This record gives sequence, structure tokens and C-alpha cells, in this order.
Amino acid sequence: MAKKKGGRAKLREHFLANIGRVMDSDELREVAGGITEWARRVRELRTEEGYQIQTHNDRSDLKPGQYILEDPTPKPAFERAISKETRAFVLDRNGFTCQMCGAVAGEPHPYDPSRKTRLHIGHIIDKSQGGTDDPSNLRALCSVCNEGASNLTLERPSVQKLLIQIRRAKGGDQVEVLKWLVKKFPQQAKEILDGG
Repeated sequence: MAKKKGGRAKLREHFLANIGRVMDSDELREVAGGITEWARRVRELRTEEGYQIQTHNDRSDLKPGQYILEDPTPKPAFERAISKETRAFVLDRNGFTCQMCGAVAGEPHPYDPSRKTRLHIGHIIDKSQGGTDDPSNLRALCSVCNEGASNLTLERPSVQKLLIQIRRAKGGDQVEVLKWLVKKFPQQAKEILDGG
């Protein structure tokens, strides 16, 4: 009995059969058999197998959700040079929260509640554009944003916008925000409560 091909093998064959042709997310998802992890398989082709699959992060003429492979020859992928210590520092600095969509590690993902949020370390300026592995160029990203599935870069909300949203929220939700803030900033909360 012949072994059934996995999503990554199907995507590899499709890219190699369509060298130089721009493909979109819907086409690639279908090629991979409709699996939700299709973007991760594309990323594995890039990072683990070295295929130079280009996206809008690599070429300004591509739109979010578009992919192209121009050269069938894989090149060595970047080494995984980010140490465990740097990874831990970046995750802690970013509050174990995705810096694009705000999803929190271990909680149900806001775009797909059937998945728990898993965080990765991503580059602010991609290595292909000259970015480094220095912590100042790294940020926590959930697997959905890291895969490019949301294709959104949300601006950080200002204090005014945050307060507006909190004021609009239900009382119970406001209390949850307060609990989270007190837990994140225990010393400042104590000083405020003590009248300092």
C-alpha cells in the first residue's frame, strides 16, 4: 500500500511545479489538503529545507497571502542562533503575549478558539532584510501571526484608546483587567492603594 503524502510534500511538489508563479493562501491551503497548519508547512519548506519561498515580507510587489518560488534549488536555511536565554528574555519582556494580535500564551487563540496560543520568537526586521538576532529586533509572536495567517500588523493602542475600550467593557471584564494589572504590577498597585 502506497504511503499517503503529507501536506509539506504536496506543497513542495506544487511549488516546484509552479516555479515563478504567484500563488495565494487559498490555493496553497487546498493543495495541502485543507489542513489548518498549511502555512506552518510552507514555513518549514523555507526554514528547514531551505526553499527560498518569497512573501510580502520579502518582496514589496507581493500582497499579504501571496507566495512565489523562483529558484528550485534549496539554499541552507538560517541557523537557529537565538539562545534559550534570549528567547526567555524576549518572552518575559513581551509579557508572554503576541505583539501583533495580543493573544496570550496557553489561552484559546482569539482567531481560532479551538487552538491554544503558542508563542514563537519573530524578527521585527527579517534576517533576509538585514535584521539581527539581537533582543531589540525580536518579539513574541503567536503561531497564527508567525505563520502569516492573519496578515495583520496592529498598532499598539494608545492609553486613551485602551481606556475607552475598558470603559466600554462589562463590569466583570473591567474587574478581570484590574486583576491582570495588579498581578503584572504588584508593587505599583500597592503604592497606589497605600496612597503613594
